[in-house]
Amino acid sequence: MSRFAHYLSIIAALILGAFIVAFSSHPAVSHTPVAATPAASSTLSVVSGSVASTSIDLRGSATTTRSEQTAPEPAQKKTAAPSAPTSKPAPATPVSTSTPPASESVSAPSPLPSSGSAEFDASAAALRAALVNIICYAPAGSGLHSISGSGVFISPKGIILTNAHIAQYFLLFNRGVSCTIRSGSPAVSRYTAKLIFISSAWVHANARVLTEATPSGTGEYDFALLAIDASVTADPLPDPFPFVPLATTPPPSGTPVVIASYGAQFLDPSQVQHDLFPTIVFGSVKNVFTFGTNTIDVLALGGSAAAQEGSSGGGVSNASGTLVGTITTSTVQGATATRSLSAITASYIRAEYASETGQALDLLLAESTSTAIANFAPQMPPLESVLTAALP
Repeated sequence: MSRFAHYLSIIAALILGAFIVAFSSHPAVSHTPVAATPAASSTLSVVSGSVASTSIDLRGSATTTRSEQTAPEPAQKKTAAPSAPTSKPAPATPVSTSTPPASESVSAPSPLPSSGSAEFDASAAALRAALVNIICYAPAGSGLHSISGSGVFISPKGIILTNAHIAQYFLLFNRGVSCTIRSGSPAVSRYTAKLIFISSAWVHANARVLTEATPSGTGEYDFALLAIDASVTADPLPDPFPFVPLATTPPPSGTPVVIASYGAQFLDPSQVQHDLFPTIVFGSVKNVFTFGTNTIDVLALGGSAAAQEGSSGGGVSNASGTLVGTITTSTVQGATATRSLSAITASYIRAEYASETGQALDLLLAESTSTAIANFAPQMPPLESVLTAALP
């Protein structure tokens, strides 16, 4: 079975296209490195052309939702954990399409549906409030795509957890790239943010993702942290920001979860900018994987409306209201209910951050955002050089 998946962000040149990474789901902890997990496209919207462009080049077929919705989880047949592949198969190539399949629908905004559990509904409401849309615009002629993805506030100070394949654009301000943090229903521009951490291991291993037509990966090292530094409106910054605390332990297979993202695969450029609504899905963990140890590093979440471009960086919460994972990859062909969405676990993010920095993530979250921004600033030029060296 293929072990690489497409990234789930939407790439655009103002208006957004997409790149999605996915994992296939399996029932038990697999000791196969997830670095060899199935291929899929990213949840990134891509728009070709200039910021004034009105066309979106979406890579991959997926369900589009323009409303906050709860999608029923598809029935899944439980299978044994896969054996380790002898080699990494080539990434799957998503199917390009401009309209939703006949079985998929685009609906108007609706209230957040109930899961039937007051505790779970409260978790879903908290996750929706903490959800953000991240849009980065690349100038015409730069050789870069503009992108749209998702993120989640994990601190009352305004710290956002997202994917490295989205946050890498915050390293490219010297290339004329500008990024905005949006929230709400529909999403509207609210803040600017600065990078306070991106996995250097991911940057060095994926420097060419920026220029790949259908980038794919496994989710390994694919996380980053942003800190809000200013409001783009007349309103002051929230104090506190709505947030979902980061879990310390991973959920086992079978755990009920709520998934939230700003999926946008089938929206046209104008809709992504002015009519983008959160997608809320109630589901469960179908299987768990490891990147090579006996830890639970990846959650296989099966197919749902969240398995579409634009969902990268979206959140996965449990019934107690803690963030247990962040969406990284998904398959992108066929109806969304038949796809395979995956997320890396909060416990993996904590462990990898400590491995790369030598300190606990909670120490970073305890700092003031201005201190965190200033401390990370010297690390940005070398990482930017890694990315720009791979550009044409």
